[in-house]
Amino acid sequence: MATETIIWFLPLPPLLAFFLIVLFTNKNKALSHGIAVGAAGLSWLGSMLVFVRALGVEEFGKHAFESVINWLPTGETWFQIGVRIDPLGAAVLFFVAWTIFMIFIYSIGYHNFGQPEGDHDRKGLPPHGATVTDAHGHKHTVPSVEPMYSRFFAFLGLFAFGMYTLVVSNNLLTLFVGWEIMGLCSYLLIGFWYGKPSARNAAIKAFMTTRIGDVFMLLGIAFLYSATGTLTFSEIFTEEMLHHLASISTPILGLSGAGLIGLLLFIGTVGKSAQWPLHVWLPDAMEGPTPVSAMIHAATMVSAGVYAVIRMFPLISLDPATMSIVAFIGAFTALFAATIAVAQNDIKRVLAYSTISQLGYMIAALGIGAYVAAAFHLITHAFFKALLFLGSGSVIHGMEHGVLHTGNHHVDPQDMFNMGGLRKKMPITFWTFLIGGFALSGFPVITAGFWSKDEILADAFAHGHWAVFITLAVAAFLTAFYTMRQITLTFLGEPRTEEARHAQETPWTMTLPLVVLAFFAVTYGWVGIPEHFPLLGGLVPNWFHEFVGSTLAEHPEAAPFSIWPLLTSLAVALGGLFFGWLVYRNVKSPAEDKLQIPVLKNKWYFDEAYDFLFVKPAYWIAEKFTYLFMDRAVIDGILHVVARFSLFLGHAFRNYFDKPVVNELIGDGTGNLVKASGRGLRFIQTGRVQYYMVVSMVLLVIFAVLYYFLIV
Repeated sequence: MATETIIWFLPLPPLLAFFLIVLFTNKNKALSHGIAVGAAGLSWLGSMLVFVRALGVEEFGKHAFESVINWLPTGETWFQIGVRIDPLGAAVLFFVAWTIFMIFIYSIGYHNFGQPEGDHDRKGLPPHGATVTDAHGHKHTVPSVEPMYSRFFAFLGLFAFGMYTLVVSNNLLTLFVGWEIMGLCSYLLIGFWYGKPSARNAAIKAFMTTRIGDVFMLLGIAFLYSATGTLTFSEIFTEEMLHHLASISTPILGLSGAGLIGLLLFIGTVGKSAQWPLHVWLPDAMEGPTPVSAMIHAATMVSAGVYAVIRMFPLISLDPATMSIVAFIGAFTALFAATIAVAQNDIKRVLAYSTISQLGYMIAALGIGAYVAAAFHLITHAFFKALLFLGSGSVIHGMEHGVLHTGNHHVDPQDMFNMGGLRKKMPITFWTFLIGGFALSGFPVITAGFWSKDEILADAFAHGHWAVFITLAVAAFLTAFYTMRQITLTFLGEPRTEEARHAQETPWTMTLPLVVLAFFAVTYGWVGIPEHFPLLGGLVPNWFHEFVGSTLAEHPEAAPFSIWPLLTSLAVALGGLFFGWLVYRNVKSPAEDKLQIPVLKNKWYFDEAYDFLFVKPAYWIAEKFTYLFMDRAVIDGILHVVARFSLFLGHAFRNYFDKPVVNELIGDGTGNLVKASGRGLRFIQTGRVQYYMVVSMVLLVIFAVLYYFLIV
């Protein structure tokens, strides 16, 4: 089969799985997850085949896989859509396929497939456990299967379809279609347990916040099409077209057409990838099941935002002002989110703010022109962040076993201060989580996160972006610190609760994906080792830089090696890990945690600020202005005036036109005239023939006289 044909088919299996589950198999849990996992496996297989074939194409950047079809007529021409896989697309397709496939498999165990239905479980709420009786007649509480098991896999399939569509698109329009499908799925899956008010609110918050960015992105797409007449990447990124866009002047901030379009598209990424100031939705997205968190934070949604900026980099890089804005937003977000993560106690919320911070790294890298470094960190981050989120779900799952064993449902299984000592209870989860945490921290040499993060710092240092370099270095130190804090509180020491003492390892459907992702969290960094790195440079070719860099018309040069960014990277990673362990090795409760500072614990009060500045005024405007003034006073008032005037007109028409004119003059008058005519004419209708003959003779004489005197 032709490679282009395979690319067309890549998004279809998850979409078909969605429809099959919704329409036919939703009552059968095994068949539903079988279809979903099989669909993810087919897309994975096709993606790997495309990736391997891409590796075999010489100068792949100039000979990308592309296929187009005519879609919408535009007068004498057609608006075309199609698929395209170039070096960047192939690299992104690789991590998307692996992470999605692993998340699908993991979801089987996470939702307790094979377990009985809960005694009191109901749709829209997490399962609470089921009571079973063993062979000795003893009753035990065991995990229960998710009540909406099939629905979850259907939504997950639609989510995967959106991401595959976005990655394989050769134009901005179908990319935006995939973008919006993921926005819908995030709403459906964050609020999957809709019986919880917090989940419903989080889903609405995510949907509304990301829509703000999407509106600006759509404006950028419209502006781009009006200026170029195309949305196809290969046509936009020609030298002539880019020069044309750069020559357009706009009245906004002195930006060129390219700069304004790039900024509008970037605002879409600010919403989708949860960059400041539209970051507030992502931590609340933890209300959804953990596989959803992994999909959003690693495999699909937030990665899509960064991918869109990388894809549009040739356009965005034309305007220095836009690049400065991108660099500032990214660097500020990286540090800002890291400061919040150090004070969070929920194991998933720490990772949520970590995601915001790491995405800031990628955005900052693009702002300083480090195209390859941003793409490299995007992919390595996807592997180790998917690993960490799935690992956190495994920890929560193990803690829930302990909660069911003790029967103390008031213990929060996601609070790290309720854990401790889990390395002995959950060894596979511990070691894989440790690998993911070290990769996130940038542990030297052996983890993928070290190589990608170090390349960003090296680029910032080499090109004199000192503010970005220092900001990202401080953020990297905090990243290592809060990661070791998380590992120490969760896995090291002794259990701090009875629930932690009775935690147990999760089933193979959950641990197998952890092992696979841990493998990539270590090895994927080896494909991007700089050529001049001490000892290791040159042993393994810097394949990633050569391959992905060839996507651009002008291949970007690798940053020259310098010992200072390397020493900085080593110092912040190892220093952060050491101090994280040192500070928290003996901490037993939140009261002993010196970083439980209100301003950090409450996320710099951004939610409260937005509530005061936007939410409450919106409610006030809706109630006081829109409802009471506009609706009740103005609109209802106008309608009441119109109604009264209509009644007045109706009364006037009835009394002064209908009754005297229509009824009496026209209606009754016509009848009276007919009656009067009948009364007058009835005298000549006597019924006597003699009378009729006399009248006829008289009329004949009259007509003869008139004829004689008037005509003759």
